[in-house]
Amino acid sequence: MASKPQHESVADLCNLFKLLSDPTRLEILMQLSQGEFTVTDICESLNLPQPTVSHHLGLLRMGHCIVNKRNGKTVIYSLSETSKGTKNSLRFIVGGSSVTLSDLA
Repeated sequence: MASKPQHESVADLCNLFKLLSDPTRLEILMQLSQGEFTVTDICESLNLPQPTVSHHLGLLRMGHCIVNKRNGKTVIYSLSETSKGTKNSLRFIVGGSSVTLSDLA
């Protein structure tokens, strides 16, 4: 399989950094590193309204950082296959590169 041209990989990394530059999105990712959560769970833990959380979840999903699945009417969010997390770190695989954020608290 051919690798992406370098400019596409750089663009992918820039898009990831744009997503990570927002404190709300970073907090959502940190929460999802602990498991699966619904929009309601995330709203309650971050003390934010549902439209705000849904907006950020949509951006993270379009950026391939998270995935969702349905359980009846409930939508459950988790980190994607290219995003891994622990209690204190997040790791993303983007365009053949790895980005790790560590010592998160």
